[in-house]
Amino acid sequence: MGVHVIDHPLAQAVLTTLRDKNTDIAEFRRNLETAGRILGMEIVKNLDFEKVEVETPLGVKAEGIRISNMDKVVIISVLRAAVPLVHGLIDIFPRAREGFIGAKRIESEVGEKGKMEFPVRVSYVNIPQFSREGIVIVADTMFATGSTMVAVLNEVLKRGKPKKLIISTVVSTPLAIRKILRRYPNAEIYTLAIDAKLNERGYIVPGLGDAGDRAFG
Repeated sequence: MGVHVIDHPLAQAVLTTLRDKNTDIAEFRRNLETAGRILGMEIVKNLDFEKVEVETPLGVKAEGIRISNMDKVVIISVLRAAVPLVHGLIDIFPRAREGFIGAKRIESEVGEKGKMEFPVRVSYVNIPQFSREGIVIVADTMFATGSTMVAVLNEVLKRGKPKKLIISTVVSTPLAIRKILRRYPNAEIYTLAIDAKLNERGYIVPGLGDAGDRAFG
């Protein structure tokens, strides 16, 4: 349970490219996909597995493992910036079913001053069914104030309680992490970085800028 910060060199090199203002659209998307693969590989480390025995082409037995419940994974993309990130996750979870949620915070309206509470408009929801054995991965590139993720997880949990509820993101903040774990203590968060600051508009600093605009123009 809890928070997993992926700080190995490849992850941090990808993060550096994503932060760089000179990274063009094509390179930004490509690196988001790579980030998704990295996040997926880290998530797999904490899934259940079973020991198996197989026979090689040489007719020799070899012991190995098989990851459990790979066919029970549902990956939900928070539109639109998370789409390339999800493409990378799907490379690691090729049997996963996909869902989509359109959710955007209303930046012209702010809650109590200083608390960075933004109302969120949910415009579209399409989530595949999942069982109590399901592994639900919610992908969003930026995990800033946590307001959008709260709205998204509320939509997910209306449809049931999965075995694992995982948030996959590139950059997070302490505020968002606290907010989610306070409401959903069994959630797991995977991220490449935790940036401490938010500006007055609730954008992560140093962050990546507007990930949706940088990925799609």
